[in-house]
Amino acid sequence: MAATALGIAVAALPGVASAAVVPAPATATLASANPADLTPHAKDGETRAFAQVGNLVYVGGSFTQIRQTATSAWQAQRYLFAYDRTTGAISTTFLPVLDGAVNTLVAGPGGTLIVGGSFGTVNGVVRKNLVALDPATGAIVGSWVGRSDGGTVRDLELHDNWLYVAGAFNWVNGTAHAGLARLNATTGAIDPAFVVNATGGRNSASPYVWTIDVSPDGNTLVAGGNFMYLNGLSRNQIGLVDVGAATPAVLDWSTEKYVPPCAAPQTFIHYVQSVKFGEDGSYFIVGSNGGGGWPAAYCDALVRFETAARGTGQLATWVDFTGNDTITSVEVADGVIYLGGHFRWLNNPNASDNAGAGAVDRLGIAAVTPATGLPVNWNPRRSGGSALPAGTTAWGSAVPVIWRGSDGVYFGQNSDGMGDEYHGRLGMFPMAGGRTITPKNAPTATTGYLYLKTADGEVAKVSFDGSTLGAPATVAQPNWTGAGATWRVSDRIYWSHLVSGTPTGSRIDISLFSGSAIGAPWEASGYNDWYNPAAMSGAFYLDGRLYYTRAGSSALYYRYFEIDGNYLGATEFVLPTTGLSWSTVRGMAWYDGHIVYGATDGTLRSVAFDPTAAPAVNGAAATVLAAATPELTWSSPGMFFSAQ
Repeated sequence: MAATALGIAVAALPGVASAAVVPAPATATLASANPADLTPHAKDGETRAFAQVGNLVYVGGSFTQIRQTATSAWQAQRYLFAYDRTTGAISTTFLPVLDGAVNTLVAGPGGTLIVGGSFGTVNGVVRKNLVALDPATGAIVGSWVGRSDGGTVRDLELHDNWLYVAGAFNWVNGTAHAGLARLNATTGAIDPAFVVNATGGRNSASPYVWTIDVSPDGNTLVAGGNFMYLNGLSRNQIGLVDVGAATPAVLDWSTEKYVPPCAAPQTFIHYVQSVKFGEDGSYFIVGSNGGGGWPAAYCDALVRFETAARGTGQLATWVDFTGNDTITSVEVADGVIYLGGHFRWLNNPNASDNAGAGAVDRLGIAAVTPATGLPVNWNPRRSGGSALPAGTTAWGSAVPVIWRGSDGVYFGQNSDGMGDEYHGRLGMFPMAGGRTITPKNAPTATTGYLYLKTADGEVAKVSFDGSTLGAPATVAQPNWTGAGATWRVSDRIYWSHLVSGTPTGSRIDISLFSGSAIGAPWEASGYNDWYNPAAMSGAFYLDGRLYYTRAGSSALYYRYFEIDGNYLGATEFVLPTTGLSWSTVRGMAWYDGHIVYGATDGTLRSVAFDPTAAPAVNGAAATVLAAATPELTWSSPGMFFSAQ
């Protein structure tokens, strides 16, 4: 399902959803938002790559000088160095000499460091764009025969003993290969069975592969860059390759969302910038640049695709638009997607170059959930604040690499600030001091209670087991005044609260609820102030989505909703349903695979619900649970189900 927005329009049209995967939020572990203090600094250019061998972290890029601390003297060391990850001390023995930038690093088999980039010599010896080094001394491993004779190496990925090579080359090891090749990682020898060529550069530019990743099971490679064909098959900027077969072959998967040009095609020749598989291999993430052009194309967007999908015209499971700002790197680790670039906001499809309705402030670095693509509550900001020394750079265009090392999430950039501290061109967010995100969801119990607003500050509690309703008990709930649509999540309720002086006259509030008193409310998030929840005539939450209806509108809508931060998705979707007039719905709850809902006629009904199906609801199969009575009329938006 693609997010839908109109250029730089203020409002987004509803997206129409079809049968699809609905990822459920899962437990995740976030790195600390406070960068480690011990990492060294680099100057000029940018950091593009990391690798780790033993206790040493290796750093590659286009920088020209390095130093230990903010007050240390700069020392000349171009393109590649190493430091001790526990002390931060720069290695005095690993000092290789390269004549060009390092773009990518891999810790190779047998205690080697494999380096790819745009260099011609290493330690004074000809080694074009690809070399294996001794990680202790920086000496060339002479027995390793890999060479990129015909051009720059942009990316390397290692799986088992296969080394996948991507770049702007036409020859590898003296053999014709356009943009992609596979080597024996131990020896550097070419694999003759791997013949996958990327051809047809966009905008009259020469073709190249910019970014690759291999699924954890080693069976699928995703490649992105400036090409229109893989082995002659139309694959504009991105494609999948079956690399688990004896003879690797391009898979029957393609998307048209990287075909149209973005804002400036001569500048943004290609706009697929970074690709990364999820930890279970079931999906992959793509980050892009390009400026305006969305939603026709996935310009300046983070998207999720499903690995097992096949066929042409593939659409993303979700799309997170930045609002005209670049994403240059992505990493997936510990149940979290990290992204870097020069973006200023996420969840921002409704504006260009400013914060539109729904925009969440994220300056150049962010973490989002794989289930919805919405940001989580993690916001270090790519800023040095007042801590930057003289002569440093406050802001830059790129975060070329985010990489999960053994002790944290490493970042490389072309500026010098992160988390309001000085971190010259590189740094690391340690896992120590991070936190666990435990997903919250709708109640899964099959017995419990339906709660129905009967008057302002008053609620009826009715026992419910899916078919039988008990006698109502009406109790005062003074904290639940001005309440509209309400949805239960874990130990709390979210609800539409009429609050004078707010931008829309209502806001989404939260109250803790244990089955007795509804707690004092607080605002879910100031980032949701653009939204008017009072317009909802019923709502429920399930698996990262807020489903809702509106009076007078015969559709079942949803938006993504991230509990960690309480951020509401900026794009509205319509779920395909049939046989039910949603315009008359008043109050909804999710119960054991069903929507339980009231209506303007006061009747309570139940209907099966499957958000992955098309239609998700067949209203012809709805059953009546209770008719309106003088005691109780099921016609209030304020309704929810709880086990307590």
